[in-house]
Amino acid sequence: MDMRLGGRTALITGGSKGIGFSIAEMLAAEGCHLHLVARSRDELQAARTRLLEIASIDVEIHAMDLAARGSAAELATRVPQLDILVNNAGSIPRGTVEEVDEERWRAAWDLKVFGYINLSREYYRRMKARGHGVIINILGNGGEALDAGYIAGAAGNAALMAFTRALGGQSPKDGLRVVGVNPGPVATDRLVGLMRKEAGTRLGDAERWQELAKGFPFGRAATVEEIAATVVLLASDHSSYTTGTIVTIDGGIVNRGSLI
Repeated sequence: MDMRLGGRTALITGGSKGIGFSIAEMLAAEGCHLHLVARSRDELQAARTRLLEIASIDVEIHAMDLAARGSAAELATRVPQLDILVNNAGSIPRGTVEEVDEERWRAAWDLKVFGYINLSREYYRRMKARGHGVIINILGNGGEALDAGYIAGAAGNAALMAFTRALGGQSPKDGLRVVGVNPGPVATDRLVGLMRKEAGTRLGDAERWQELAKGFPFGRAATVEEIAATVVLLASDHSSYTTGTIVTIDGGIVNRGSLI
């Protein structure tokens, strides 16, 4: 299917690897010009090299910490005009309310929760002035499958779900769309690393990490490409009547209540 995205410009935070880079790859293949944001300049440069092998597009990189105060405004000054914003940067640590102290909680929310809100504020204003644009927030099914052992993430993702629905519900009057995607377990390097560590602890062999995926739907985690394909569809005019909603891609975990 032709997504008719050629010539548009997208900015992807956390775009140097994992889900973010997979989204960048698919948008590049559609002919989108790209701005990638992450903390590591080396990883961004490597990502840019790979993307330029895919298509003849413009790829700009921005090495910066979006948790820092004022970073969203600085980025919007560097890149004032966008068609698509994909908020994807950040992860929130597991732990109970007793285990996650204020410093770790605030640091995680500064990047993911306030990072998403601040960039959305900056680019909503600019997109509104032009009368078109799409904001896509990559959240996580922890905001639906509430777990006291992931309480900072559950609360953060639930807050961003409400933010996305509220902003997206009123955005049509400004000619814009705001949507969210809630991935479940995704086979990123980060997840595989965590599973290897867990396999070493529980099974005595890190190489047996794939055995831990037996409890996942279909016996596996989602691929980054499965998440990215949905994001590209939502970014396109094929989804031009979709706003203020969350698409959950977790193999039905939320609806079955557990991995067991």
